[in-house]
Amino acid sequence: MFKKLARSLREYKKLSILTPILIVGEVVMECLMPFVMANMVNDISEGAGMEVIIRYGVILIVMALASLCFGGFAGATCAKASAGFAKNLRHDMFHSIQTFSFGNIDRFSSASLVTRMTTDVSNVQMAFMMLIRTAVRSPLMLIFASVMAFRMGGQLALIFVVVIPILAVGLILIGLKALPMFKRIFKKYDKMNESIEENVRAMRIVKAFVREDYETDKFKKASEDVRKNFTTVERIVALNSPLMQFCLYANMVGVLLIGSYFIFNPPTATYGIGVGELSSMLVYGFQILMSLMMLSLVFVMMTMSIESGRRISEVLDEVPMLKNGENPVMEIPDGSVRFENVSFKYSAEAAANALEGINLDIRSGQTVGILGMTGSSKTTLIQLISRLYDVTEGRVLVGGIDVRDYDLAMLRDSVGVVLQKNTLFSGTIRDNLRWGDPNATDEELEEVCRLAQADDFIKQFPQGYDTWIEQGGTNVSGGQKQRICIARALLKHPKILILDDSTSAVDTRTDALIRKGLREFMPETTKIIIAQRVSSVEEADQIVMMKDGRIQAIGTHAELMQREPDYRSVYISQNQAALTEGGADHA
Repeated sequence: MFKKLARSLREYKKLSILTPILIVGEVVMECLMPFVMANMVNDISEGAGMEVIIRYGVILIVMALASLCFGGFAGATCAKASAGFAKNLRHDMFHSIQTFSFGNIDRFSSASLVTRMTTDVSNVQMAFMMLIRTAVRSPLMLIFASVMAFRMGGQLALIFVVVIPILAVGLILIGLKALPMFKRIFKKYDKMNESIEENVRAMRIVKAFVREDYETDKFKKASEDVRKNFTTVERIVALNSPLMQFCLYANMVGVLLIGSYFIFNPPTATYGIGVGELSSMLVYGFQILMSLMMLSLVFVMMTMSIESGRRISEVLDEVPMLKNGENPVMEIPDGSVRFENVSFKYSAEAAANALEGINLDIRSGQTVGILGMTGSSKTTLIQLISRLYDVTEGRVLVGGIDVRDYDLAMLRDSVGVVLQKNTLFSGTIRDNLRWGDPNATDEELEEVCRLAQADDFIKQFPQGYDTWIEQGGTNVSGGQKQRICIARALLKHPKILILDDSTSAVDTRTDALIRKGLREFMPETTKIIIAQRVSSVEEADQIVMMKDGRIQAIGTHAELMQREPDYRSVYISQNQAALTEGGADHA
């Protein structure tokens, strides 16, 4: 895990190394100042004049300024290194997520990924900052101050041998108790963020069913659960402070009592300490215990960040399920599609296949309609064409070549997909359209919008094609959103165009005009239309009826009307009003 995270240092590696070097200089200066002050106090007590005091004063000022410079530069380099490290971590995670297939994404919820890229990265950033600064400073200060304490106080420094283990054992117990609790908290963070994301995405449904109170209560419970866990772990971590205060004051009292006794009653003829040594012992004692305190904070932060680092590593270590072969094919000959004995399940643990025994042959340039009840796996079928998933059994061929042999980016760029639940991104209409072709001219944009029946309503906006689209396309209607997305797909000039119930929000007349435009604009493009309305696929070269993940029937509209009762029943039920009106006029 640590090696994986360390790879994100890159250009900030030098700053990460420079920071501890500067810290060493700061610690040395801080540990030498009590030594100089002790000598100054002793000289003054022996009757030293102003000249000696000024000399000591100049030395102390120079040392203080040097410590300040070392510390200031260390703080600057540490801040740059830690912030840069966090930036690279987020970049690496985002880049990794972009390579995920749908199968990979299914392993992580979107709320969990957001938490990992925000809260978890912030935790790791804070831990890294403490690691290269505090985790270097505290041990050095502990070692140097301990050496100087024994150098200055001799036997008096043995008091630290009693106090330090008490503090160290207490801090270790606190950290060990807090670690498993942090693991539980992060999982509950994910659930809370999932609740927020779900509520925001479904805000219209929540308001339509007047379920604001229910959603508020649900979020309140999730938030309260996180609060309780954080309160518990914070109480445990908060024991650091009273433990530290106890050891600090116990040390000061011990040093003052025993040190004062040694001044007036030296234990041996060869051992004795002065007021200067006693004052330095107080300073060194404070430095030693503060170093232990800071180490405890580092330990707690590292305890929390280890779980965050593990969660980040899970994303970075995730291997894309779909990859290019050794020598991927870089060009699709034509838009023909063939399914050969295809079966598919979403995971190895799934009890049943989502698709079973699919055999289907679509010639290049054909228009194919796919009908079926909800849950018949129509969308699953077309997702295999652009290799959003790989088949479990059999194979899918595009242009006579197995889709697994193509370059993945090239294959998906040659397949235009318009979904029922379309997504528009923040930006202008023009920006959204150019997802299909970044170099498209304004004339090309207007042409595809006319074919998608979007040009008229776009030009009615005050800003036209420069109209700003809010996040998710919330400021345009469902039908307008669908038509913009169809135009965006047409701009790719794909060899295969898939419309997944993408005209469900437009009226039948507009639907017919869109289909007419597709036939005239791209006669050589294979068009696969998933629809609920028979009228949307009535003129298709072949219609595929699906049921429970299997192909129920294939044929033209006329053929299916003759031999398939289910198809005929759907057609009649959808056109009952029109048939009734026609019969009345005929009479």
